[in-house]
Amino acid sequence: MGVTFVGAFCVVLVALATPALGNDPDMLQDVCVADPTSGIMVNGFACKKAANITEADFFFAGLSKPGMTNNTMGSLVTGANVEKIPGLNTLGVSMSRIDFAPGGLNPPHIHPRATEMVFVLYGELDVGFLTTSNKLISKHIMPGETFVFPKGLIHFQKNNAEKPAAVISAFNSQLPGTQSIAATLFTSTPAVPNNVLTKAFQVGTKEINKIRAKLAPKKS
Repeated sequence: MGVTFVGAFCVVLVALATPALGNDPDMLQDVCVADPTSGIMVNGFACKKAANITEADFFFAGLSKPGMTNNTMGSLVTGANVEKIPGLNTLGVSMSRIDFAPGGLNPPHIHPRATEMVFVLYGELDVGFLTTSNKLISKHIMPGETFVFPKGLIHFQKNNAEKPAAVISAFNSQLPGTQSIAATLFTSTPAVPNNVLTKAFQVGTKEINKIRAKLAPKKS
């Protein structure tokens, strides 16, 4: 009886604690400005000495101007995360700006550590995400409107208009991470074996190699 009660108590305790473990851990001091040069490996970054903290650790101007979208996808993501703003360390938030040329696409991808919410600055987009039951949830969004992409689910944004578009994204993680589905599968190092991809996509090796060639990073 005692063992059963203890076991049930542990299950409830874990269930109650799980939401707190779903995002970045809470901070234990006012600020913990990231010090990527410390060499100490922790879940996040070690803290810079308080005496060395300046206003520059909490400032980033990179989202104030449109990004260059003259690339294959016709889009550019400019991140404002802990790697750009050291003061975000332990705060559990970050942002990005996504610019789209006419016809531009932010291809299907996931953020393994964060939910994303986008706010349309200008232009219009067709956006959507896929649930684990393979249902597409999609919407056409306009300036001033928002849309949410749940943590870990495949999602995309596409500008089908003839004018540029831009959004600001907010995340509940200092470093949400991004995995582009196509690039992850076809340009990894070492490469995913061809026999895995041919069977998964039900195509031949020739088609797989064509996709690899198209997605391979451009040599400078």
